[in-house]
Amino acid sequence: MDIDAPLDLTGRAVIVTGGTKGIGAGIAEAFLAAGARVLVCGRNEPARLPHGGGRYAHFHRADVRDPGAAHPLVDAAVERLGRLDVLVNNAGGSPDADAATVSPRFVEKIVALNLLAPFYVAQAANRVMREDPEGGSIINIGSVSAHTPQPGTAAYTAAKGGLLALTRALALEWAPRVRVNHITTGPIRTENAAAVYGADGGAAVAEVIPMRRLAVPGDVAHACLYLAGGLSRYVNGADLAVHGGGEAPARFLAARDG
Repeated sequence: MDIDAPLDLTGRAVIVTGGTKGIGAGIAEAFLAAGARVLVCGRNEPARLPHGGGRYAHFHRADVRDPGAAHPLVDAAVERLGRLDVLVNNAGGSPDADAATVSPRFVEKIVALNLLAPFYVAQAANRVMREDPEGGSIINIGSVSAHTPQPGTAAYTAAKGGLLALTRALALEWAPRVRVNHITTGPIRTENAAAVYGADGGAAVAEVIPMRRLAVPGDVAHACLYLAGGLSRYVNGADLAVHGGGEAPARFLAARDG
């Protein structure tokens, strides 16, 4: 079996929030290569749209932090793609900030992007998916920060912890027609790796990951394809870890390097 061959999602219609760059673009391109039609959104139209399988993604300008943007986003997807089968709540992130001095406005923006936006877009998507006999799949892209907080990420950690809990709550309420699942991601190598992980682009970080490398967007994208397709039809409310085994504990590293 060719592990690089995508699942066949021909005819499926997909929204990827924050799908114009980085991890989101990788997810969008994987769905396109699998035969799906994809709409991505972002605050600014990109110079290059994600493409795969001979097709380009559609673009809809939206700031998902605005609750009023959720329903127009879903409506645009249905209008352009004809239906909606999959929502990938990928938009998120945060710069590091000192919890002792961070402003209320900063906290509100981080929580809005990483927790409230996925909630509002999921509500809008569920409204459409629940009316389809085949239902739909909602995939929330989370972070290891929800499980193991890091210094400088208090607001982000709280929001991502909430996203995991939200996933499980929606999975209970919206099944069996709409499945809701979560992916826990760890460090991911993108075009901005050096800015995020230092001049070595994450080489030092990779040393503490059991798989000995950072993830690439395709690792997360392949997990999305699985959760979107028929192979996962009984998977609901799950937290799928795509983090290479997490980070080795300090006592193990000390013994290894000693």
